[in-house]
Amino acid sequence: MKTQGMPLSRFTVLDLTRVRAGPTCVRQLADWGADVIKIEMPDAGNEGLGGNRDGFDFQNLHRNKRSMTLNLKADEGRAIFHSLVRAADVVVENYRPDVKQRLGADYETLSAINQRIVLGSISGFGQDGPYASRPGLDQIAQGMGGLMSITGEPGGGPMRVGIPIADLCAGMFCAQGILLALLERETSGKGQWVKTSLLEAQIQMLDFQAARYLKDGEVPVSAGNDHPTSIPTGVFPTRDGHINIAVAGQEIYERFCHALGAPGLIDDARFSSGSLRSENRKALNAAIAKVTSTRESAHWIELLNEAGCPCGPINSMDQVFADPQVRHLNMAAEVHHPELGNFNLVNQAIKLSRTPSSIRSATPRLGEHTDEILGQLGYDPARISALREAGIV
Repeated sequence: MKTQGMPLSRFTVLDLTRVRAGPTCVRQLADWGADVIKIEMPDAGNEGLGGNRDGFDFQNLHRNKRSMTLNLKADEGRAIFHSLVRAADVVVENYRPDVKQRLGADYETLSAINQRIVLGSISGFGQDGPYASRPGLDQIAQGMGGLMSITGEPGGGPMRVGIPIADLCAGMFCAQGILLALLERETSGKGQWVKTSLLEAQIQMLDFQAARYLKDGEVPVSAGNDHPTSIPTGVFPTRDGHINIAVAGQEIYERFCHALGAPGLIDDARFSSGSLRSENRKALNAAIAKVTSTRESAHWIELLNEAGCPCGPINSMDQVFADPQVRHLNMAAEVHHPELGNFNLVNQAIKLSRTPSSIRSATPRLGEHTDEILGQLGYDPARISALREAGIV
């Protein structure tokens, strides 16, 4: 894989991750050029934690990596892993906190081998504390982290969001933390332990909703498609479907009412200020819906955007990737798989002007690069064959 000139091409990452949060972290590093060695059990097969290896999810998460099989439960397997650690920059794992000690992948062990190593760890609830040993899954974190209490229709009960947002955000935060540690290492010469969890990531992503409580003591509740504080913002019916409209501030509200052809909504005493519009949101939304339902979505999207009022469609997934702006942004990137053929994966949202990310290779077959990586460590073919017979690789 050609990575010369890419932002992270000088770094080697050992990937011990499974399922989603950890692989999301490592994907960020791989897409920007890091040499990622994905370490898997020899008997992992085509199905395992993370789903079918040939499926869309696994392929999207594990592109741009090399794969080697290695039994970390065996002494010789751990010895090989520690040989890799000596020349590596980063190790990423998302085991339960106690597992890494048994596998020799804890920070104390790794830093004794290589003081420059950066260990990225993602757990469900933190590396210590009363819940540290609990298994952590995205939906559990969504509930514990408060997200489900503010999601869904008012009075409709808690609702999860449609993506594993705690997993994804924990992965992104861990990748950011690893990059911070690598930057700091340039000054200190030493690595460090980067830690995050699904619970911490979910709470940080609450952002202003959490700040409402922490500063003002206000406990947010679900508001459906309405914005919690800025009204009118939400979903409105049209003749042929629905659209999103987002109006913030008095100036845009007045502009919106004129564009809608309903200037009377400006002078209506119920809607004369932001706080009153929020208080009387049901009446205001009903008045807006009565107007928007008279014309097609495309009409309102063009009219309101021309007037400087944010408005957009509510796209299904096929419509997302057919959208001309999404095509322009190249958010679907093609990759070639030697057995599965050509298909598209989700591209990076970050764009760098000189050193862009790239999807250079599809997810490798299980152990595809084992011999290559062991050869780089100095193992000859006979010794590799013996390791294979012993179930070490």
